[in-house]
Amino acid sequence: MRYFLAVAEELHFGHAAMRLYISQPSLSHQIRKLEETLGTPLFVRSSRRVQLTAAGRTLLAEAPTALAALEQAVERTRSAGSGAATTIRLGYTPVANFGTLTTLLDALQDAHPDFTIDAREIFSAEIPERICAGDLDIGLALSPQPFDGVSGEILRKESVSALLSTRHPLCAEPTVPVKALRDETLLLFPRRLAPAYYDGIVAACQEAGFSPDICAFEDPPVNAMLARLSGGREIGLAPASFAEHAANLGTTLTVRDVVDPPIAADLSVLWPTNEPSPAIANVLATARHCADRHGWLRSPVA
Repeated sequence: MRYFLAVAEELHFGHAAMRLYISQPSLSHQIRKLEETLGTPLFVRSSRRVQLTAAGRTLLAEAPTALAALEQAVERTRSAGSGAATTIRLGYTPVANFGTLTTLLDALQDAHPDFTIDAREIFSAEIPERICAGDLDIGLALSPQPFDGVSGEILRKESVSALLSTRHPLCAEPTVPVKALRDETLLLFPRRLAPAYYDGIVAACQEAGFSPDICAFEDPPVNAMLARLSGGREIGLAPASFAEHAANLGTTLTVRDVVDPPIAADLSVLWPTNEPSPAIANVLATARHCADRHGWLRSPVA
């Protein structure tokens, strides 16, 4: 197609061949192959002159845009393969939005300013599937279950905290033992959104001798869930970093550690097993550096 553009611009085979550093017969052959591929003549040829056909004029108008897009695609592909400038599609569970995600994004901006991070809020259970489908490059999921084709490691070890209204009776206590939740209604995300995390809470309650009364907040926007907790009738259970930041958003909520026993709420970073690209490797290295620098892997239980 580049040969055609040169000919179309010059409208003189000899001149074009000289500018492209190829022989005139070879150039003519390339042009005819292009015409055969397109199924239409691009030039009207005579012994004295060469003119563009209507199809040739159309291709002349469209080809530069197509070639520029192709060059851009090639450059982006090379950049992605080398770990240089690229776009990383990162899916994160809503509870990572406070603290963990912002810290990681800041670190990636400092370490890899050429990266564009396309961050998308997605519930934990969906993240491994989206990675396998090629919709995501990296995921931050709460207590994810094993998934074929997806590798992962714990990025942040946390325990569950109670998020409750300042008007709730348990607010007067320094901590909340699990057994104190016996007569309370727990406001949680539906089990299908983070099964292992949900099951861990239920198991801790059963070990304390009761089955918890759970209100599953269907399709829950986080802000609506926090507003509901402000009413004082329910208790939210969430990873400590999320609970602390949520409580700091206003004056109607407070946070208490859940103890006896503490309940794990581990946040993991996930990536496709069969695509260890340099860009993904760079993101993982930055995430591990964040975990080390901020002590995310230290046990949350004293």
